[in-house]
Amino acid sequence: MEVKSIPEIEQEIVEDFALFDSWEDKYEYIIDLGKKLAVLEDVYKIEENKIKGCQSTVWLKSFYEDGKVIFKADSDAVIVKGLISMLIKVLSGHTPEEVLNARMDFIGTIGMMTHLAQTRSNGLLAMIKQMKNYALAYQMMKAGK
Repeated sequence: MEVKSIPEIEQEIVEDFALFDSWEDKYEYIIDLGKKLAVLEDVYKIEENKIKGCQSTVWLKSFYEDGKVIFKADSDAVIVKGLISMLIKVLSGHTPEEVLNARMDFIGTIGMMTHLAQTRSNGLLAMIKQMKNYALAYQMMKAGK
């Protein structure tokens, strides 16, 4: 199976969002994405995996397998679970360098930041920051630093 690049995945999300006329429908789509998110085992739902800066509880766990960063997550809020699901769809399964270089332009393109409450926007940025921090740690580990 061919692995899609981060920009290709971002473009798919932009195209998916273009199918919906209203933000109500877009929120439903985000919630559906969250419902499809792979289960994060309870063993990872610990304080050190919580994202700081999120109003809701969000757990994010990363793994480094075959040179790729793999993310798993969960949240106690349905919309936030959908947001982290989107981020995982874009970033998981890529090299640390690809994750670090990801521009995440799709978020602005679909109008996400203008339609989220300030606290959710801050939480979304905190999730992205944490995912990039994990990628940086793996990149440094790989470089033997």
